[in-house]
Amino acid sequence: MTRRSILASLVGILVLALTSSMHAQAPKSLIGTWKLNLAKSKFSPGPAPKSMTITYSAAGEGLKIVVETTPATGAAQHWEMSGNYDGKDNPVTGNPDADMISMKRIDEHRGESVFKKGGKVMATNERVISADGKTLTITSKGTTADGKPRHDVQVFER
Repeated sequence: MTRRSILASLVGILVLALTSSMHAQAPKSLIGTWKLNLAKSKFSPGPAPKSMTITYSAAGEGLKIVVETTPATGAAQHWEMSGNYDGKDNPVTGNPDADMISMKRIDEHRGESVFKKGGKVMATNERVISADGKTLTITSKGTTADGKPRHDVQVFER
């Protein structure tokens, strides 16, 4: 092998490592606290929660998510989950409809999460952050606790 081919190989390995690392880390545009805008959101079949706030923070190579929500009926809830963007299941605490989450990062502005309960997929969420970083839209498709199909579009703002 020539010196040039060795250097080219090393550069290729470095680019691959940096790209893999970038996709594993929490997107900087997501970090912070987001509040649900009920007027811009749609919940089917509903009902919509009274309020919801999501706080995202970096946790090593991954992400920590804390949700404070007040459902349409019942007591306020506090959910927590942490994980990496590797598609592997991680525990969810406090959410009555999910006990596991797996996450995949698509790019700096888009990601996907799958919520499971007892091994069954309950919801798949697609997360999109606006180009200006001020709006987070989470489109959630899945089933309700009583087995009905659901499709929610939640719009959050900083």
